[in-house]
Order: sequence, then C-alpha cells, then structure tokens
Amino acid sequence: MKVGDLVKKLTTGMLVTRYSHEHDIVFRIKKITGETVILHGEDLRLEADAPIDDVRELPEDLLRERQEEMKDKEEYSYRLFRQDYQLMKDKKEYEHRKNEPRDIQRFQLPVKVLHIDGDRLYLKKCIDLYQRLGLQVHGVYLQENEFPLEIDDIIRKIQPEILVVTGHDAYSEAKGSKKELAAYRNSKYYVETVRKARNWEPNLDQLIIFAGACQSHFESIIRAGANFASSPDRVNIHALDPVYVVAKVAYTPFMEKVNVYEVLKNTLTGEKGLGGMETKGLFRTGLPYVETK
Repeated sequence: MKVGDLVKKLTTGMLVTRYSHEHDIVFRIKKITGETVILHGEDLRLEADAPIDDVRELPEDLLRERQEEMKDKEEYSYRLFRQDYQLMKDKKEYEHRKNEPRDIQRFQLPVKVLHIDGDRLYLKKCIDLYQRLGLQVHGVYLQENEFPLEIDDIIRKIQPEILVVTGHDAYSEAKGSKKELAAYRNSKYYVETVRKARNWEPNLDQLIIFAGACQSHFESIIRAGANFASSPDRVNIHALDPVYVVAKVAYTPFMEKVNVYEVLKNTLTGEKGLGGMETKGLFRTGLPYVETK
C-alpha cells in the first residue's frame, strides 16, 4: 500500500501495532506528521514514533482478545490490593477493640491526592480506579513539558499529601546510554517537576511523590526527591500502576512504614518497572465519630 493511501486509512485515536516489533504492544495514534506516526501505549505508559508503513491497524477480534487479557490482569491486581487492604483494616480494628470500648466509633481523615497526567485517557482510567478504591483525587491533564512550568501553582492551590506525576516516556539508544538523562523522551521533565515539588515540602513523609512513566530514568527521579519512581530496569509500566502505589501509602497507618516490596507486588509491572524507598503511611483515624446533619 502506498504511503498516501496509508495516511488516508490511519486516523488519530486508532488502535494499532508495529509490524517491526511483532505487534507486541497496542498503541493509540496520537499524531501523524508526514510519514511518521506518534504513538501512545493503550495500556502502557510508553510514547514511540514509527514510520507510517510499519503501523498496522489492529483487527477487531485481536483487539478484543488483547483487551480481555489486560482486563483480567487489572482485576487480579485489584483483588490483590483489596485483600491486603482488608488485612490492614482487620488488624487495625483488632488493636482498637483491645484498648477501647466496643461501642465507640472512629472517623478517618481522607488523604488528598493530586494526580498530574500527560494522557487524558490514562487520567480518566486512574481516577475511576481511585474512586473504586475509595480515594479522593484531584486530576490535572498537562503535556509533559508543561509539568515543571505549572507544578508550583497547582501545589499551592491543592496542597496535596500525595503527588503523582506521570504520563509517557521512552528511552532511545540512538540518543545515548541508559545512564544519560538526555537519552529519554520526557524524564528530564519528571526530574525537574519532582525537584520543584520537593522545594515545597522537603520531608519525604509529609509529601509523598510518585513520578515517571515507561522506561523513565529511575535514579534521577529518586535523587530529585521522589519516594517512588519508574523504571529501574527501563521497562514499560502499566497505566494504573501509580494508583496502586498511592493506595498502599494512603491505607497504611501513619505509625507504620510502607514496605516497598508489598507496594510493588500489587502492581501490574512489579520491581523491574517500579521502585522506591521506605515511607510512612498516611492513614489516620480519630475519635469520637460525630454525625453531621
């Protein structure tokens, strides 16, 4: 098929794969510029470009199969987290019952989450999952290069306890080694944004930060001040992974440390794609509970 015919056939938002990569990842077409197609992962936080003759539209039956497979993986992670959350809840209630009257009721303070995302569809998916997990979130969509320009104003306005900065990224061997920040599509924006956010609150336990996307420069983001980041092995991460990290921190009692391994085991990517450092939980309860009319 001629390039001109391919341009007519392919449209923004269409789900496609790359022939040269054996159709391994499902992408959405972000933009078509001449003979180059800018691609965003449908489920993975990866940005890539490809020659237009390398892009193939995904057949409906194969798309349905891929979607069902990913949905099963997402539901499995959700069930794992719910099991962990129930164990934490039961443990906390047992401790309270040992020391307090049975008829006393407690209240809990909600954790304020600010999630800044470079992909509108990912942001919506994440917000849906936050709500499903019972977390309050303020979502903001920005292009990755706008993150460091807008972060001060957004933090001043929202005053979050947890900050998530994510979107798309990618490592390019043609631009340098994996140690070089310049070899990454958007890692420098995550680093700069984290550094600015950390200036607002230097204490790692007062503002919890997750930053990064697929293949991001993990070490630089952590050094900039993030509690959790991607991607230690420069692998792709799932769009929903940041939410599970946040949920683990939000539901861990503030007198306990968040076990990093326990955080990662509920994600779809695991320790190759995500990492972090010991961090205190943010879950606080108080008493007595008073009904408001």
